[in-house]
Parts: sequence; C-alpha cells; structure tokens
Amino acid sequence: MRPWPTSTMAGVLFSSLMLLAALCGLGQPMSREEKTKLRNQVVEMFDHAYQNYMDHAYPADELMPLTCRGRVRGLEPSRGDVDDALGKFSLTLIDTLDTLVLLNKTTEFDVAVRRVMTDVRLDNDIVVSVFETNIRVLGGLLGGHSMAVMLRDGGQHMQWYQDELLHMAKDLGLRLLPAFNTSSGLPYPRVNLKFGVRGPETRTGTETDTCTACAGTMILEFAALSRFTGDPVFEAHARRALDFLWEKRQRHSNLVGTTINIHSGEWVRRDSGVGAGIDSYYEYLLKAYILLGDDLFLQRFNIHYASIMKYISQPPLLLDVHIHKPLLPARTWMDSLLAFFPGLQVLKGDIRPAIETHEMLYQVTKKHNFLPEAFTTDFRVHWAQHPLRPEFAESTYFLYKATGDPYYLEAGRTILDNLNRFARVPCGFAAMKDVRTGSHEDRMDSFFLAEMFKYLFLLFADAEDLTFDVEDYIFTTEAHLLPLSLSTAPHSSSVPSNKTSKEELDDSNFDWTCPNTRLLFPDPAFPRKLRDPIRSAVDKSCPRPSPYREPGMGHPPLRAQDFMANNPEHLELLRRMGVSLIHLKDGRVQLVQHATQAVSAVAAEDGVRFMQEMMELSSQQQKEQLPPRAIQIVSHPFFGRVVLTAGPAQFGLDLSKSSTGVRGFATVAEPYSGCSEITNAEYVRGHIALLQRGQCMFAEKARHIQKAGAIGGIVIDDNEGSSSDTAPLFQMAGDGRSTDDIPMPLLFLFHKEGNILLEALKEYREVEVLLSDKARDRAAIFKGVDEPQAEGDCLTEATTPTSFEPIGQSQASTSEGDRLTQSQQGAGAVEEDVSPAEEVRPPPEEEEAAEDVTSPDEDLAPPKEERDSEDGEGPEGGEDSGSRQVDELLADWREDLEAFQQMEKDEL
Repeated sequence: MRPWPTSTMAGVLFSSLMLLAALCGLGQPMSREEKTKLRNQVVEMFDHAYQNYMDHAYPADELMPLTCRGRVRGLEPSRGDVDDALGKFSLTLIDTLDTLVLLNKTTEFDVAVRRVMTDVRLDNDIVVSVFETNIRVLGGLLGGHSMAVMLRDGGQHMQWYQDELLHMAKDLGLRLLPAFNTSSGLPYPRVNLKFGVRGPETRTGTETDTCTACAGTMILEFAALSRFTGDPVFEAHARRALDFLWEKRQRHSNLVGTTINIHSGEWVRRDSGVGAGIDSYYEYLLKAYILLGDDLFLQRFNIHYASIMKYISQPPLLLDVHIHKPLLPARTWMDSLLAFFPGLQVLKGDIRPAIETHEMLYQVTKKHNFLPEAFTTDFRVHWAQHPLRPEFAESTYFLYKATGDPYYLEAGRTILDNLNRFARVPCGFAAMKDVRTGSHEDRMDSFFLAEMFKYLFLLFADAEDLTFDVEDYIFTTEAHLLPLSLSTAPHSSSVPSNKTSKEELDDSNFDWTCPNTRLLFPDPAFPRKLRDPIRSAVDKSCPRPSPYREPGMGHPPLRAQDFMANNPEHLELLRRMGVSLIHLKDGRVQLVQHATQAVSAVAAEDGVRFMQEMMELSSQQQKEQLPPRAIQIVSHPFFGRVVLTAGPAQFGLDLSKSSTGVRGFATVAEPYSGCSEITNAEYVRGHIALLQRGQCMFAEKARHIQKAGAIGGIVIDDNEGSSSDTAPLFQMAGDGRSTDDIPMPLLFLFHKEGNILLEALKEYREVEVLLSDKARDRAAIFKGVDEPQAEGDCLTEATTPTSFEPIGQSQASTSEGDRLTQSQQGAGAVEEDVSPAEEVRPPPEEEEAAEDVTSPDEDLAPPKEERDSEDGEGPEGGEDSGSRQVDELLADWREDLEAFQQMEKDEL
C-alpha cells in the first residue's frame, strides 16, 4: 500500500493514536478539574521563567537564574562548545515565540515579534554552531512566522504582520549557507555570522569533523525556508547532506557512526546509538517524510529503524554499539538525549518498545528526581548534570496521545513537581549541577522555554483549550511548529532527490501505514504489564523480613550459589518465586523478579532473598577486569602463526606473570562437559584439556581436569556461531568459594575460535598449543631450535593465518580506566551454563529486583587480533587471494582498534 498524502499524514497518525487511546485507558482517569489545575500550573511556571528572562536578561541570549542577569558571550567565562549556541541575537526570545501562541499568550507574542524585529541583529561578528543556530534561531523564526500567519489569517490578531520574521529567517539561512561549501556537502560545524567560514577573519573553517546529528538535522528548517520563500537552494543543500550521510552508512549493519569527517566522509567515531550525536538525524528522516511527502525519507528511516531494533534496542535499554560489529556494545551507559526516542517510536507506530523504554526512563527519573546526563545500565549516575532537558516530557506527551493512559498524566505531574521542588529559584529555573546533591548551575537554556512548556501544556490540555489544531503542524527537534501544508507548497523541481538509491531498496519491507490499534492492545491492562517488570528492575527498597516457614512446608528455597541457569529444576523454582529469565540477543540472560507472579507470598519472599543473595555473591566476585589471553597453535603446520583470542579466568595461574606461558598438547576431555570425574584421565594427564561450556561452574570443570592431571584447560562455548569478532570478551569467574586450590590456567574460547582448534585436532593427530598472556613471536617460541618451515601450506581464512598481539585493557585504556571500573560495578553476564554468582551484579534492589546483565568488558572489549607481532612476519606461502584476504582482515582489525581507542575520548 502506498503512503497517505503527506498533507494528512500526521493527522492520520494521531487519529490512529487517539483510537489506541480509547482502547488502552487504565485506572481512574484524571478529572478535568485536576487537568485544568495542572495546565494552569504549567502556564504559571512558564510565566515565572519567561518574565524573569525579560526582566533580568533580555536582550542577552540566556538568563542566568542564580545571579539574576543575562548571559552575554564574551563577558562570562567560556563554557566551551556550549557557548556556540549564543550569537548575541536574543536566543531565548526567538526560541520562545511559538510557545507564547500555544499557551494562548497572543498579546505577549505580538510584543515579542516587534521586539525581535527592532532589536535583533543577525550580522554579528561571532562564531556560532550551525546545528544550534539552525534548530533554535532559524527554527524559532520559522515557527514564529507560522504562528503569525495563522493568527493573521484568523482575522483578529497580527493584522500588521508583513512576513518580517520570514525575511529575517532567509537572511539567517543565507548566513548559514557558506558552511555547506565542502566537497561532501556536509556543513562545517561552525560559521561566522558576518564573515562565513573562509578567511582569517572568520576564526573558523578549519574543523574537519562534525557529528551525524549536526549534519543531518537541517532538512525540516531548510526545506520549510525554501517552501516559504520559493528559493530551492536551502532545501537542496540539506538534502545533499542527508544523501551523503546515507551513502556513508555501514552497509552491513545499516547504522551510522557518531562523528564523521566532513571532507573525506570517513567515520571518526564508529559507535552508534540513538542518543547524543545521532539522535535527531533519525528523527528528521521520519519527520521529513511527514512534512515533505518524499517516500525516500521513509524508506531510509525504516531501514535504519530495523537495524536499531536489531542491534541497539534491548528493551528497555538502548545501548550504543559499533557500526562494523554491531553485536559488540560500545559502552555500559546511556545518555539522557535518547529520552526522545519513545516519542519517535510513537510517531512510527511501534508502541510496545516505546512504553518499555519510557518506563525505564520514568523510574530513573523518580530515583534521581531528574534524568542524569548519563546513567549506567544498572541505573546509577554516570554524569550527574541535568540542564532541564525536555526529551522525557516530549515522550510522555506522545505516549499519552497514543494510549490515553492517565498513567502518563501522573508522569507529567512528577515532572512538574520536581521542577518546582528542586529547580525553581527566585529568578527562574536553574539547571541541576548534580542530581545527587541537588546543587544548581547558573544556566537556563533556551530550549527549556521552547520545548518543556509546550509538551507539558499539551499533555494537560484538551482540544478546546487550544486556539488552533496542533495536528496541522509537525514539531521540529526544538519543538518549533511547521505547518503540514508546506508539503503542497510550490518548490523548484531542481531540488535533487537521490532516486537512484531506490534501486537498492525493497518496498515490500516498508511500513506505509499505522498499525491496527485493535490488535496492538486487546487487553486494556497490557501497558501496565509491560511497565511492571521494568519498575522492579529500577526501584530500590529495604527488603522485608523473611516469613516464617514451617518445616516440611513447600519447596526449600534455592540458594544463589547453587543456581545453574540450564537446570530445569532450578528454572522451575525460579518460576515459582516470580523470577523470570530473559534471553538477550548476544546469548546473555537477564534475571527479573516480580513478586506478584510468584505462586505465594512465601515464594515471593524467597525470590527477593534469592536476588539479594545473587547480588551479594557477585559483589564478592568483583575483581579488576583482565585483558584477553592468547592461545597459539605452535605445532605443524601452524608453527605459531595461528593465534586465537581467549577470555581469561579470575582464578588459576595468572599468565601475565608467566614469562613462558603453559605449553602442551591438546586433548578432548571425557565427559566433554567436564562436570564429573574425567574418564580418560590417562590421555588428559600432562595435556591441555578441551571442555565444553555448560552444565556446571567453570571452577568445577577446572578441578575435575586438574584432578585428572591436566596442565591447563580450554573451555569452548556451546553457543553456536559466537565469536570474539562480534561478542564482548568473556571472563570466567569462580563459584563463590575459594579457588586457591586451582593453580593451573583455564581459558575460554568462543564457538568460532574453538572450532578452529577442534578442526585442527581432527585433521592432525597431535596439536600443540601455547597458553600465554599475549601472542609470542616465533623466535621466542622456538628459541634454541631451528624454526620449522611450512611445507608449502596455504592457510585458509578460517585459521586466521597471522600472528597478532591482542591489545588488553592495560594497553588500550588510559583515563577511561577508573570510570570504566566504576560504571561496571554490578554489571555482569548471567550465562546459560554458569551460576550468576560467576558474574558481576548490580547492587541489591528492593522487594521487586532485577538483574540487568552486561558483559564485564562491555565498555572496552578488546578486539580479537589487532596488529602484527613485533617481528612483522606474515604467513609464508599462499596465493595472492590469500594475501588480499589477510590484508582485509588486518585493515578490519586495525579499524576496530582505532574505534576502541577513540572510545576513551568519548564525550557527549
């Protein structure tokens, strides 16, 4: 089915959402009187902020609410890139224009427009952010113009208006255009409003990098400017930038990186998410389709969205990944800017994950009063600031619009209460410097007035409270209102549209319609069922005393140290206690405890105690993250050329303290699981035993092969297809008891690398391996012995025919190290074959607790093989195709190493 006409697209979307609202109402609806009271409270709070700006700061760009004065760039100490939004053009006033109309303040709007016309200059000799100036100032002028035209056409207000704001918008657009003078079409990140980007007087134009959102968040404002004025040049430049970003996406994952070189198009930062640096790029693809009616934007958005849901979304979490290896997490924390994403999912029509992610954000908000700028996967503060960002309020409004659930009205009330209790000061509202202490920062950004009060007012307003139909407009990323009628506005056919891209797109996979809301939520309680487990994952409370259990009554409680994730009896006991297992996409398992799902109150208490034991036991296992180890095949015909990246154990011989490593012939233990006494001890003795992961603790496997006389052990993953190429480094922990009795080394191989070893063992009767902390050069391996020569063997790609030195944390991590350790406390993986006690856990939760499971090395998992060994030797023999294959692998690994090193410098 082809898409609806663009002029009705948003209306159809919201009509469907209203139908959904009728089906999903929960609990007692909020009374009209209560909604009116809250709506009036929003207006009063806006007046407090706006009037203090006008009284104490205007014509400065922003209000400093603690010192009751305006922030003038150059007169106040520099705050770095944050100040690039300030251009001495009364930023807050322009950003607030259309908010005044939405809140029914037409008289104040009239006065504000006249002030902008007479007081604001756009030709200042000042360097500003192209991105911020576009969304705040150009968007503010266009939103103000849209409102002025709407009021003028109504015949009662603004009859004097002669498109003055539009003329100013075009002037500003022309001042931004020089930034697009690059070979790629991507704009420079900064421009001098008076002199452009070229020449020494501009003090800019030397930058090489820009963020994806910075280059990809121009199309709404620039296309609107083109269609309002009839000049296609603005839309053309914005489309060219979007086309370039699309062409530079990673073709395998269909994801984009965070930072790109504006000249070469190379990705500078290859981490990908939906938060800072990328967020509004995705938003503008979908909204450009709605505003402009070009199918191409929707097609691109749908392709990106499918990849986001495949790789980045792990409901309720949204975790950054690497674009080239999207199964490899890039960090263990999330930033607050991703809070817009549930609202975008509502616009897309994907309500379920929107509900789940929003609920996680709501619980974090209730826990810290505001969303911290960044928080960890176990919901602790990573960066403590909160500059009064509106994204959570935005998603709350859209979800209420979609479901009609009064739960979201209560979420809005929470936002209002927290703003008044913690951020309100005599001269406005002050940003939070630290959400943990409640300390303030002397700033009130313009987006607070532009966005926050719009969404909160709309949340509590009924249709009759509005002077115009908001569904005739689309919100920009700064919540400025652009009319959907622009889709039918005349625009030049010279505006390029990259139609050739359609050849690689399959229309059958695209969603052209809104979902059938009758099928989405047949059960009115469904949204609540989605929210409850997430609430239990974030909430904390004191545990209740354990209930008295009569002897012989019911099942004995399961203890954390005894739990095995693939034991059917244990899984049944968990089910009875209300504990469920969620299998994540990378093979890890998440534990969630929900007391109401337990078979009895006693079982629920057992579940709470089990979760607490799990956390306490795991906290005892927390140790310094270890770098990867190496397994080098040294026998014929490999002779040290094949190096497999192995995960370390937190017990046994520390290979980093062994100058020679452990060398021996490999043999498969029987039973292969290693979970009982070894039956082929005569073959294992003096050898390195191969074991399969599963059925018991790693330490138990080690003890059994050690008793049989093994000198070392290698555990091979039973999860078919797993590989160190795509999965985070796996680190084996103990069993909660002392492991001092295990002096031999034990290493872990993923399935792909383990198969290389097993195939070698199958083909050659004897395979000798070296277990060490890093790959050894062949001269060291064969010291005192003539180095063997391969007999013309051509090594295949499967054997990874190169010797590389893995880069461990000790080599790759610098300043990030301390933070990484702190952010990972309590973040570990519950693996199917191991007790959760083997992994790191979050701190104890309250009555309803959850285990959010991430890999111990999720923040900085070292790449499999990074660079040539110091002797620089490559594979001997082989054909040209084999050499090319090796070169490609080398290039890929080096690229990954650069990405990991860049991660250390990541800033929001």
